[in-house]
Amino acid sequence: MEALSRTQRPLDHDQVRRYVQASFGADHAMADCGPITGGGFATVWWVALDDGREVVLKVAPRPDVPLLRYERGLCAAEARYFRLVAAHAPQVPVPPLLHHGDDPELGEWLVSGLLPGRSLREWTESEQHLDDAPARYDFGAAIAALHRVSGNRYGYDAPRASGATWREAFAGMLDGLLADAADWDVALPTAPEKIRELPERYASVLDEVRRPALLHFDGWDGNVLAEPEADGNLHLRGIVDGERFLFGDPLMDLVSPLIYRRVEDEPHNPFLRGYRVASTDPVVFDESALRRLSLYRLHLYLLMTVEMPSRGITRENQPDRFERLADLLDHELTELRRASPSAPAGGIG
Repeated sequence: MEALSRTQRPLDHDQVRRYVQASFGADHAMADCGPITGGGFATVWWVALDDGREVVLKVAPRPDVPLLRYERGLCAAEARYFRLVAAHAPQVPVPPLLHHGDDPELGEWLVSGLLPGRSLREWTESEQHLDDAPARYDFGAAIAALHRVSGNRYGYDAPRASGATWREAFAGMLDGLLADAADWDVALPTAPEKIRELPERYASVLDEVRRPALLHFDGWDGNVLAEPEADGNLHLRGIVDGERFLFGDPLMDLVSPLIYRRVEDEPHNPFLRGYRVASTDPVVFDESALRRLSLYRLHLYLLMTVEMPSRGITRENQPDRFERLADLLDHELTELRRASPSAPAGGIG
């Protein structure tokens, strides 16, 4: 089978069988398996075991594959994320971690339980027009539960970008992406210096974040599982792909669920309503919060732009993505240049 991107290992049934044996021993065999598509980083397969269990196998890229700086060690990071949530936010429906392996021949992989449901992206694209508001509401409440978990440092696990303050960690995250853009020869809509200076320009609002909250970060529709209940509406069944987790400003987790949009413009969005009800801190979209949200949207659009070469995405095969992200980046940069760098205290964090 051909890998979908440069970071994904091609697998076949025999190779999947080897991962199953390495994870569960010779006493457990594979009854059936198949690929799970939709992601662009790791290779993911569902596996039915001979004892009746259904699990998910996620295989990390080969060690010699070039990665973005923040992507190094993501498989181990996801294993840590599963353990963190299980220990400190057990009400959040993430897959149970069953095995995390690292082998000179097989590489690094993990096995987790297979959660029920289909992604909100799949439901949106299906011919069944079911109300997904309950699932989005529950997803907002689950993210609020994650945010009650605190770390002892901001940013990612070492040796990736981190810091004693949120401003330091966020600056490191931007610096890493700009260095990746240079490595991969990714054209940006502005000079890198204009992006690199933003954390210092907005130091006052970034420094309002004084608690490193656990963030999922990657809460787009493809990572939220739902299925219908007796009322005919979709309800939350799981949240997957937690390998990009970090500790920082809770506002950052309000960006991906409304990707390409502005959460502050949708006060009645079911995700935001669920988050507000479950959050221990008020969500106030004052000037400080608006500036931070703009910074976090810029970070996300920069990441999505820089990752394209490693995923095999080019201007030729996805011209609309290039143009859309360039426009969005330019818009956020314009807004940030127009705004005052100082703002009154407020928001969440």
